[in-house]
Amino acid sequence: MKKNYKNKKPVVLITGYLGSGKTTLLNNLLRQEKRRVALIVNDMGSINVDAEILKKNGSNVTECPMFELQNGCICCTLREEFIKQIEKISNLDTVDVVFVEASGISDPGAVSASFLAYEDDNPDTNVYLTSVVTVVDADRIYREFLDDLKKKADKESTDENNLTAEEISTLIVDQIEFCNFIVLNKCDLLNEKQLAEVGAIIRDFQPRAPIFHSVNGNIDIDQITTTKPFDYEQIDSSSAIQKAINSLNEPNRASQGCTGEYGISSFVFEEKRPFNRERFMNFVNNNYPKELIRAKGYIWFSDADANVQLFEQAGRNSSVMTVAYWIDALEEKQKQEYLEYNPDVKEAWDEEFGDRVNQLVIIGKGYNKDKITAALKSCLDEKAIA
Repeated sequence: MKKNYKNKKPVVLITGYLGSGKTTLLNNLLRQEKRRVALIVNDMGSINVDAEILKKNGSNVTECPMFELQNGCICCTLREEFIKQIEKISNLDTVDVVFVEASGISDPGAVSASFLAYEDDNPDTNVYLTSVVTVVDADRIYREFLDDLKKKADKESTDENNLTAEEISTLIVDQIEFCNFIVLNKCDLLNEKQLAEVGAIIRDFQPRAPIFHSVNGNIDIDQITTTKPFDYEQIDSSSAIQKAINSLNEPNRASQGCTGEYGISSFVFEEKRPFNRERFMNFVNNNYPKELIRAKGYIWFSDADANVQLFEQAGRNSSVMTVAYWIDALEEKQKQEYLEYNPDVKEAWDEEFGDRVNQLVIIGKGYNKDKITAALKSCLDEKAIA
């Protein structure tokens, strides 16, 4: 029987590898979106930094319901929780469209399969999947993964069953091949010839999805939104590598979680005391562990105790920028008014540092957590607030 999608809420799933620019893209889409939005934001760390960035950036997210899923991925360990949130949203009359930002190591094929199974089991649901958008970091693909992906493309025609799911490049391929739209981001970091090489490799794995070039996630929202339902079977059947991975028939794949499958894990570094700016930047620029794939979070420096700094690292790229101010840095009257209307902030308030905290989600493969923690602690400043 043909499904009726009239008056149902379209769902846009945004995926992509760690640091590709998913949150930046989502922010830009929200600024363009005229419909009433609901958000689901997934982050594999125990703090949901992506959701915090969206809130602090002041987009229209403040006017719509947001559901934050953390400590896992919606493709596996948080699958049931994800479906529960989708079900809640389906019953909201105040929502016209749903955007889902998946964790950087989520498998979009597994997320889509779960969602479509939910649709089949609940034919009267008011939501349906339309777009699976994969954000690809053009610079990182070229600099770090191009040779690996070329080898994998060659294997496709020779020995598909030798593909190893443990390789990080396999995860990237999973995300590239299982989508109906690709946003090739950070295109300003490559020249035309390099971009052509990246585009050709992407086409080896994803022959159908349109590829939109972008800088800082800037694209027209109409390019990646549609009212047509997502065609799971068409996408799945077009991918030789996906079929090879499916043929492995790994038992309990979902219960392993993403960290078990790809060897990627995460931890949170949290410390109230400020960083010494010079020590921290020296660590980032000269002694940063190569095993770390991605890090992201809010920090503060002893020489700028009023400012919230956002630290981000993806592969060889890293940045520190001022994004907001700490509540404790406000005038006393403003501070008390804020705390009165936001009691949750007061619960975590520190007598000496207020709401200031260094809180970093660190993601990597084969790293030594104790050494990294010790290195970060050595960057702390004995001096606190002047």
